[in-house]
Amino acid sequence: MDFHVKDLALADDGLKLIEWAEMDMPVLRSIKERFALEKPLKGLKIGACLHITTETANLARTLKEGGAEVFLCASNPLSTKDEVASALVKHFDIPVYAIRGEDRETYYAHIKAVLDREPHITIDDGADLVSTLHKERPVQADRILGGTEETTTGVIRLRALAKEGLLKYPIIAVNDALTKHLFDNRYGTGQSTIDGILRATNRLLAGSVFVVSGFGWCGKGLAMRARGMGARVVITEVDHLKALEAVMEGYLVMPMDKAVTIGDFFVTVTGCKEVIRKEHFLMMKDGAIVANSGHFDVEIDLKGLKEVSQSIRTIRNEVEEYTLVNGKRIYVLSQGRLVNLASAEGHPSAVMDMSFANQALCVEYLVKKRQTLKREVYPVPEEIDREIARLKLLSMGIEIDTLTPEQRKYLTSWEEGT
Repeated sequence: MDFHVKDLALADDGLKLIEWAEMDMPVLRSIKERFALEKPLKGLKIGACLHITTETANLARTLKEGGAEVFLCASNPLSTKDEVASALVKHFDIPVYAIRGEDRETYYAHIKAVLDREPHITIDDGADLVSTLHKERPVQADRILGGTEETTTGVIRLRALAKEGLLKYPIIAVNDALTKHLFDNRYGTGQSTIDGILRATNRLLAGSVFVVSGFGWCGKGLAMRARGMGARVVITEVDHLKALEAVMEGYLVMPMDKAVTIGDFFVTVTGCKEVIRKEHFLMMKDGAIVANSGHFDVEIDLKGLKEVSQSIRTIRNEVEEYTLVNGKRIYVLSQGRLVNLASAEGHPSAVMDMSFANQALCVEYLVKKRQTLKREVYPVPEEIDREIARLKLLSMGIEIDTLTPEQRKYLTSWEEGT
């Protein structure tokens, strides 16, 4: 089997971690059991570019149980768990091309290694796999049946591709599922980002000024958790509606050039580039801590930071100290990459259970509907969203009410009034 991982000797440790995660993923586990019986993906090859974590491992296992051949590469150079990658190769015969800390050349070589396996379906997190396919292998892209996209950044890129009429196959925006972004983005990002910051710094959040840049679902979750830890939370935004919502939630809202003068912690979760720039670093307090929880490492202008720094050193694991020309020290976590995955372990398994259940069911949907779908970005079908919510509540032992016939009639008619 062709693969590229750090060390197969790590596989047994990785297996235990995969099993630990699966215990808290009952929805995906139930789908895996059905897939094992029905084999809805038999004969298909799936190329996936995802964070190589324990939760991703259980998604890959589910797809394989469905009859597919699965090939994995990393969607971020610092998010790979080497023991998990090794376990997938050794214990589950799933080829993986991912090594934590891989350089840019290796990162894209791994993406191309997955594409070399001629997948019929793609699963992407950030759209690097899909963009590489469209830029460098357009003929191969024409042969793809369909794909899915996991994250906000990727969906933005794919919608831009579709708007220009260049998207070569249908893709389902898994990120936009209610059972994904309302839970994974909010509760997953909120908890795991705080986890990454604390593991990297061991600094106290209570009483600090914590600046969150971006008040989408990820920003909402992060702001909520930072406030829960006792921080005074400041929001920076470019969207008037989101800024207004943040005000109504009780947060301070201000431009970045004002926030930088008071902040102790800064976290970007915007999906945009150069949110914190050279001029901002020069205005920060001595000792300010800067991190990113958006998908790509472009939200913090590290090039600009280096231009105004007189020295750089690693002071703790995943913490780099930049001493500026004005003598102040700025601390950047995880090289500006996803702090929740680079400095911690990413989202908890219980919330990824729903996100990856969406992935598995959307792949099955693509297979069933492949003759009718156009070259567009599609939402997750509502029936999949609702079924995942139903299964999640069932796994938690929670029951809800059902509509009576009279209520159902009332909600679908127009005659009754006051």
